[in-house]
Amino acid sequence: MPISSTVVAPPSNPPALTHLSSLSSSSTSLLSLTHHTKTASRARTKWAAHGKLLAAGPGPRRPITAMASLGGLLGGIFKGTDTGESTRQQYGSSVAAVNKLENEVSGLSDAQLRERTSLLKERATRGDSLDTLLPEAFAIVREASKRVLGLRPFDVQLIGGMVLHKGEIAEMRTGEGKTLVAVLPAYLNALSGKGVYVVTVNDYLARRDCEWVGQVPRFLGLKVGLIQQNMTSEQRRENYLCDITYVTNSELGFDYLRDNLATESTLCTMQYNFIAISVDELVMRKFNYCVIDEVDSILIDEARTPLIISGPADKPSDRYYKAAKIAAAFEREIHYTVDEKQKSVLITEQGYVDAEEILDVKDLYDPREQWASYLLNAIKAKELFLRDVNYIIRAQEVLIVDEFTGRVMQGRRWSDGLHQAVEAKEGLPIQNETVTLASISYQNFFLQFSKLCGMTGTAATESAEFESIYKLKVTIVPTNRAMIRKDDSDVVFKATSGKWRAVVAEISNMHKTGRPVLVGTTSVEQSDTVSMQLHEAGISHEVLNAKPENVEREAEIVAQSGRLGSVTIATNMAGRGTDIILGGNAEFMARLKLREMLMPRVVKPDEGLDVSAKKPILKKTWKVNESLFPCELSKENFNLAEEAVELAVKTWGQSSLTELEAEERLSYSCEKGPVQDEVIAKLRDAFLEIGKEYKVYTDEEKKKVVSAGGLHVVGTERHESRRIDNQLRGRSGRQGDPGSSRFFLSLEDNIFRIFGGDRIQGLMRAFRVEDLPIESKMLTKALDEAQRKVENYFFDIRKQLFEYDEVLNSQRDRVYTERRRALESDDLQPLLIEYAELTMDDILEANIGSDAPKENWDLQKLVAKVQQYCNLLSDLTPDLLASKCSNYEELRDYLRLRGREAYLQKREIVEKEEAGLMKEAERFLILSNIDRLWKEQLQALKFVQQAVGLRGYAQRDPLIEYKLEGYNLFIEMMAQIRRNVIYSIYQFKYKMVKEKEQADNSSKLDTNGKGGSSKTLNPVGAVETSSSTVTDNA
Repeated sequence: MPISSTVVAPPSNPPALTHLSSLSSSSTSLLSLTHHTKTASRARTKWAAHGKLLAAGPGPRRPITAMASLGGLLGGIFKGTDTGESTRQQYGSSVAAVNKLENEVSGLSDAQLRERTSLLKERATRGDSLDTLLPEAFAIVREASKRVLGLRPFDVQLIGGMVLHKGEIAEMRTGEGKTLVAVLPAYLNALSGKGVYVVTVNDYLARRDCEWVGQVPRFLGLKVGLIQQNMTSEQRRENYLCDITYVTNSELGFDYLRDNLATESTLCTMQYNFIAISVDELVMRKFNYCVIDEVDSILIDEARTPLIISGPADKPSDRYYKAAKIAAAFEREIHYTVDEKQKSVLITEQGYVDAEEILDVKDLYDPREQWASYLLNAIKAKELFLRDVNYIIRAQEVLIVDEFTGRVMQGRRWSDGLHQAVEAKEGLPIQNETVTLASISYQNFFLQFSKLCGMTGTAATESAEFESIYKLKVTIVPTNRAMIRKDDSDVVFKATSGKWRAVVAEISNMHKTGRPVLVGTTSVEQSDTVSMQLHEAGISHEVLNAKPENVEREAEIVAQSGRLGSVTIATNMAGRGTDIILGGNAEFMARLKLREMLMPRVVKPDEGLDVSAKKPILKKTWKVNESLFPCELSKENFNLAEEAVELAVKTWGQSSLTELEAEERLSYSCEKGPVQDEVIAKLRDAFLEIGKEYKVYTDEEKKKVVSAGGLHVVGTERHESRRIDNQLRGRSGRQGDPGSSRFFLSLEDNIFRIFGGDRIQGLMRAFRVEDLPIESKMLTKALDEAQRKVENYFFDIRKQLFEYDEVLNSQRDRVYTERRRALESDDLQPLLIEYAELTMDDILEANIGSDAPKENWDLQKLVAKVQQYCNLLSDLTPDLLASKCSNYEELRDYLRLRGREAYLQKREIVEKEEAGLMKEAERFLILSNIDRLWKEQLQALKFVQQAVGLRGYAQRDPLIEYKLEGYNLFIEMMAQIRRNVIYSIYQFKYKMVKEKEQADNSSKLDTNGKGGSSKTLNPVGAVETSSSTVTDNA
């Protein structure tokens, strides 16, 4: 999500510690890059003689995960036989303890139930363990759920909650009520007062879960928060401080990074316009307990994509357009080759010759030109990043589509110039290039929680990875009712054309019987292809994919997907978290009807609009397709709803609420908890009556759907992850409902084409008929082999990322700890004294050296360097040092003393002129230097990681090389932070502050925290700043 920021220009660099300047992290970055490009150029020349090609380092890639098993053919191999009965026995006594309290708790009034929460909180504060409180807490939640949601958690759901409380992963089949299960341990762990995060994969699910099951803890007196993408910092802080907070994994991770980038993102209202931040402006609390829904998606599928916050670097170059033209003219296999498995491209020798001739350059890898990176990205954009598959275009902007969720990743951009290359390919305006400001992998981010757990329908196949990286045990929870869904064998065709004809025939046959059909596709492009063919066949249907017009209707599309005769085409958006109820969801339909009537009346005119300088204004109506509703609303209920809406408008005001405020009030209206507000009560009456009217029809329709065979799922291509395919299957057959699934495949599908190898190619040549499905033991074996290849390949990538990120993570922890220390401390004097003493140590070591005998000491050089750093030490002379220090230790201790005294003297001088000024200057200097040098460190480590890959050719372990170089860079960076800060303190002059203040007053600067001036004060002197937009980049 874009956030405004003001980036402070770095303070003037202190003098070098010796007359020969030592390398800072920024200069090391440049040298590393230069070395890498020169090495690459030499490598190209060397290997070209052997007919080899030089690869473009792909860098961090978007996740592509393992392919699913072969349904009916291979299903038995992967489904396993563990039904969770051992888990039932393990937790039997704990479940019995909860059940024993049920009669007692059910006799309590609503007020008494809430009082029990207060009593449990007191016991937790006194030191009672949460394990001791579990039976009573679970019994209270079960009773509250009965009263508020009309749902009594089953014994198996209690078991699921206990597994999560224990800090394990609960594998629960689709439809077993995972969303409700999460409330049990969330409530229990929230009693400690330390906060609980419930993490989901997208904003829609976070809001849905907060509004639905969040009613239960709210009813019991706990505060329940929700984090959404467009919230302000104040709203985020308020919601993170709630007892239970629903949030997406990306918003949680980015908020963590933003909290540690505060200096460069907030223009504070403090005196003298310092770029600074106070502890009160941080949005997050300390990490305690985290429940991850769809844990395999977040910790496995997305583990290869680090979270990155970037800021703009240089202005975009027109070289992107030139490179795009060359890439468009180049031919595959002649000028370049493509490795779709590695997501990389290789330029052939012919490609190099032609490109250098067209561009009139001698070497594409010349560091002064750097044409190679532009051309390689242009070729990648052409071959590997496809419109309506990897991205969509909206209002002259390239929007990334997440391949796992099928959703647009708003505000995210590919890094390393790739996004600009895609923009150039499409002929769109090119946005600024970026530089990484902060980064963390999901693996290391979630490992920061003191207790972590998760739930999903598909975790057992990845249990070894969960155990080895996250130390999370996978426990299979038994089902409440036997699953009777029928998973038919896969149908495999030679060509894609035959597959699509068979898919349409399958949909048509099911549609004739009245069965609802869910068609799963892997991309926007595929969903549009199926939709076009169904239109030609005259079959009415709905499409749910990343296109904005479809996303807006997601809730209503999902609500009707189980209706009699409905056909829904969906990308992965419908694969996780969506509950398709046979016959339709009456409650949800009632809510949509009330929302349709209320929102246009109470929401501000500019709310809900997509307004941007680059985008046209799209008016939001909240109008729902009438075909969604099972019947026309009766006059009595329509009038009841109209009266409720009129009262709301009269009380709240016409067009007076933000969309978020209106959604929250509507949510409370659709809950079943106690209410005193007259408007909410009136809206709730209307909601309940409309729901009753709709339910008569949906119940009758459900009987017909069940009789017809339930929901039928059609898969049109295997994903690289079998878990995603199993999630799609799992939309059918929930809670003992009937249903079926079948996958239609083609040997031309990506998974077989990229990973299938020679066997698949042989089969394609052997079978000539496109419309006849292929059945062959050889095919089964070949597909099984492709499955294993994909799984092993991507596991290795995740493991490698984790190993490399471990190096960065240890450095990140140290930097963020130092930063938080500066941010939270009321007295920075001890830290600055430490900086002063260590800087004197650095100067002494650089100019004398601990091993040098006294007769070789160059005290004249040492004194000159010390006085260059600190002008307060004008009395320091070589004779003074010689008289006071007989050995190196005495010399070190004396210089430490003088450095400390100089700092205290400077502090006293400034404080006499303006009380409190020095404290703010110190905080500013520490935070700004940490942020600037950490940004440079990230770039340096990125270049080192690219460079060490080539050292494998020299039989040197790249990971060990990366660790060694990374450590050296880190030590130098920490020393540079200390030196920069203390030098700026020594040079600080109050006169500069007064001059700056007078200039600011005369120009009446805006200091309301939102910017307004392009200049700010640096304690070393007034310096230029530039405003920038920080974007979350993936």
